Amino acid sequence: MNIGVDAASFGMANATTASSANVNSGYWNPAGLLAIEDNQLSIMHASYFANIANYDYGAFAMPLDDRSAVAISLIRFGVDDILNTTQLIDDQGNIDYSRISLFSTADYGITFSYARALPLDGLNIGVNAKVIRRVIGDFASSWGFGLDLGIQFNKNDWKFGAMVRDITTTFNAWAIDEEKFSEIQGAVNGQNQELPDTMEITIPKLNLGVSRKFIFHYDYVLLTEIDLNFRFAQTNDLVSNSFASFTPAVGLEFGYIDLVFVRAGVGNFQSITQLDGNNSLGFQPNIGIGFKYKGIQVDYALTDLGDQSAALYSNIFSITLDWSLFR
Repeated sequence: MNIGVDAASFGMANATTASSANVNSGYWNPAGLLAIEDNQLSIMHASYFANIANYDYGAFAMPLDDRSAVAISLIRFGVDDILNTTQLIDDQGNIDYSRISLFSTADYGITFSYARALPLDGLNIGVNAKVIRRVIGDFASSWGFGLDLGIQFNKNDWKFGAMVRDITTTFNAWAIDEEKFSEIQGAVNGQNQELPDTMEITIPKLNLGVSRKFIFHYDYVLLTEIDLNFRFAQTNDLVSNSFASFTPAVGLEFGYIDLVFVRAGVGNFQSITQLDGNNSLGFQPNIGIGFKYKGIQVDYALTDLGDQSAALYSNIFSITLDWSLFR
């Protein structure tokens, strides 16, 4: 649930808390759903780690009236066809390759979003209710639930946004197959001796953003945004202490006649400790392009997975359809 969605947003280094204004706002900031004028559908696919893992997303949003909108979205991140070698050696100590089986591990997130315009002109609020499902073959599975709260305020060409993820703290309760666990419990001395904790907790996170749109000669538009992403724990983010950590993200989108878009962004600034003990600054640069015509928007992003020194990039594609195409 932390990776992000929509190739257009990835191209801007996920700096979209304030400017998000379509069906994908259900993820970035549900308050942005008030900007849609007709039903919208979005789908996205990405492969990670040399195509080992697949990341898929789909969302649908619709306005209820001129002051409210709803959306539903589904995310799946999974690794399929993993070799299960726990039974490779039989009771007599012989290696039997026919005992190898396959399993999948996947995380699912289903989000229901509702947005409402408040009496103050330009001020919108949105909430997400999230259901989390995690499955590790036949070994273990979990269910979880959480809430997000988003706010956007629009004034002239300025936009301000705030998104609190997992505002109530998201809890995942795990169910572990004890029979399967017993099969590997004694495989390695000192490891897997006891059942792991069955309660997983995700603490709140805060995203703040400010965005401005510049228009040049009517045909050229530059959208800029700066976000600050806070986590309430000590991490290797750019600024960190025992109470909270934060890292900035900056995104740019240059558009021509609302038809062609070029995007760039940088974020995920991290303090990295090298093997020799010295610290260095890591960051994640992203670029992207997009095309929009009569309600069809196709976007592509080339993103860094986090290790910018190793140049591990991922290609992300997404499509957004506006129902105005069919009217």
